[in-house]
Amino acid sequence: MLGEVLTAIVTPFDREGRVDLDRFRALASFLVDNGSDGIVVSGTTGESPTLSDAEKFELFEAAVDVLRGRASVVAGVGTYDTAHSIHLTKHAAQIGVDGLLVVTPYYNLPPQRGIVAHFAAIAGESGLPIVVYNIPSRVVRNIEPETIAQLAEIETVRGVKQANADLEQARQIPGFGLDLYAGDDNLLRPFLGLGAKGVISVHAHVAGPQIKELIRLYREGDPEGATQADQELGPAYDLLKVQTNPIAIKAALNLLGHDVGGLRLPLVEADDAETAAVRDCLERLGVLQPASV
Repeated sequence: MLGEVLTAIVTPFDREGRVDLDRFRALASFLVDNGSDGIVVSGTTGESPTLSDAEKFELFEAAVDVLRGRASVVAGVGTYDTAHSIHLTKHAAQIGVDGLLVVTPYYNLPPQRGIVAHFAAIAGESGLPIVVYNIPSRVVRNIEPETIAQLAEIETVRGVKQANADLEQARQIPGFGLDLYAGDDNLLRPFLGLGAKGVISVHAHVAGPQIKELIRLYREGDPEGATQADQELGPAYDLLKVQTNPIAIKAALNLLGHDVGGLRLPLVEADDAETAAVRDCLERLGVLQPASV
């Protein structure tokens, strides 16, 4: 539908903390040239809670402009307010994105039937394919399998980004006719064995070709090779454990010369110890030369 490797792209900021659209365009192109089939704009990794609607629309427009015909653009439009999510959806559709990522409503803790009503209302406002984002570690609510079955009955709900390590629950998602995307990078290899379409990734910022190769090996009947590729990505998984996302991945990108700037409060930049840990991960991954002594 939207691709196998979708990178949840960071939002670059300049020294004054403003969105840097030039850096964003350059990074989007880099990702697509290095393993990504598309990008997710204004997701958690893109610091969506701190972006204004106007900034989100500028980012959607820049992504569509620079990637048109080359890769898919998925707009993060989910909030805990259905009316606001609909507002973002309408504008994203007008801009010309290829799909929508909609997270489970957070903080206000809707019951499962409220989750279904939320997605149905958003789906009614555009014909764009929707990827449901199930991430109970951040939103508290898990979307239960029975609820996912109901969501699958909504015509434009086409996939689930599953950031839940419950393999039995993940196994059911393709059976509902939905594309299964690993929502945590380390879930990709086990999810492929369950029929996953691919991954919506953070560490594809620094390991896109390796991720693409892992999927290729599995698809071409070499599960052992895919497992070996997964093990070689261990330093990238370690990178994401250094600090809350996207603190570590932004530190990594800055070390690699992409100059994506800092973060907006309440997130803060990696401190010296965290930056050293990120550097070590990149060195072990083989994408950054060890610093001279």
